[in-house]
Amino acid sequence: MKILIQVGQLLLSLSILIILHELGHFIFARLFKTRVEKFYLFFNPWFSLFKVKKGETEYGIGWLPLGGYVKISGMIDESMDKEQLKQPPQPYEFRSKPAWKRLLIMLGGVLVNVLLGIAIYSMILFKWGDKYLPNENLNDGFWVTDSLMNEIGLRTGDKFVTIGGVTPVSFSDAVEEMLYSSEMVINRNGTDTTIQIPEDFIGRISDNRIHYKGPLLLERQPFIIKSIPDSSQNSGSGLMPKDHIIRINEHPVKYFDQFYPIADSLRGQTVLATVIRNKEQLQLKLLINQDAKLMVEPLFLDYDDLERFGYYQFATFKYTFLEAIPAGLVKAMEMLRSYLRGLKRMFDFKSGAHKAIGGFGAIGSLFPPVWDWQIFWSLTAFLSLMLAFLNILPIPALDGGHVAFLLYEIVTGRKPGDKFLEYAQLTGMFLLLMLLLYANGNDLYRWILRLIGK
Repeated sequence: MKILIQVGQLLLSLSILIILHELGHFIFARLFKTRVEKFYLFFNPWFSLFKVKKGETEYGIGWLPLGGYVKISGMIDESMDKEQLKQPPQPYEFRSKPAWKRLLIMLGGVLVNVLLGIAIYSMILFKWGDKYLPNENLNDGFWVTDSLMNEIGLRTGDKFVTIGGVTPVSFSDAVEEMLYSSEMVINRNGTDTTIQIPEDFIGRISDNRIHYKGPLLLERQPFIIKSIPDSSQNSGSGLMPKDHIIRINEHPVKYFDQFYPIADSLRGQTVLATVIRNKEQLQLKLLINQDAKLMVEPLFLDYDDLERFGYYQFATFKYTFLEAIPAGLVKAMEMLRSYLRGLKRMFDFKSGAHKAIGGFGAIGSLFPPVWDWQIFWSLTAFLSLMLAFLNILPIPALDGGHVAFLLYEIVTGRKPGDKFLEYAQLTGMFLLLMLLLYANGNDLYRWILRLIGK
């Protein structure tokens, strides 16, 4: 069920982005009286799941969810319809329009994706505001949840001082900056220590993701019970969901991570646990098994509850509708900058970042296994900006390839020949197919390694 929810969110997000991207091309084409023969969500080789013709345009849904397209008359595109180009140019065709109009038609999809990303971020800020944990407010440090973080020298309870020579504003900023820096200074028990970040840090994270898909670091959480499985040795102990464990024997448990070393020293023993239930303290006898576990599922609190319980003080910003628009623009630019930094690292093979390239499986895994509209729209906005940037790259078969040839025509006054455009389109399609196979091949490779336990 969790996988179906992730797949559903991915398909809905991509459908929104594809339809609106193609709508951008469609609007400018119709504005300049250019015929649009087809408007499709997803590709439809051999057959369509649905199609209907209205006016001059066939609208449909294909069966291959690798994108979508509008087929514009008189244009060399992914349909590779060369027969049409053998006929004399018609006034309604793309090739008959002035270069500046053709340029706007090709830029329409990217323009819509950029505006969509800004609009979504603006609406997110308007509805939910912006809430983050200031790095300086992690009074007891962070929780190391990934073994790789231990390998490079981080320990639970450490606090970030600087990363790459810069003091991080928020905890999430600090985690991101680790990916692009060579060293950081942390404070451990009142002493500052410099830790070198490995050059292949991103590659090692990618390798580690084969077996562990959780966060690298987290804010430290209280030990609150979410559920007690029937198979647990403590199912009849009186422990209940929402119980807050604050002590095991004489050992205080302010944070969930403090339970691990305590349980390790008490394997196979019955312990006296102090819990808070409905603001009252109770004592229960619990059994820690030989694996140092209570066999319960912990509950991780969201920001609102962590603040309500008094664990952290968050920075919260609320926006009016008019304030949210420029704030959404700033947020979009920040996210695009973050994406470009990551993309730049892909070409630094020493970083190992190329290992992190993924296809639909990797994108789908970004969505949570439960439906959360704030996360859904945040990811959709980010994917919209990513789609816009990738599409504007000067690669034949992408919008940016067509834009590059049109700019050449506008500057030189010479239009590239149809044969050249045809071969360029084929070359671009081949390159994109290879990239698609590589990205989704990485997903398959990681899935196989997880399956066989390597």
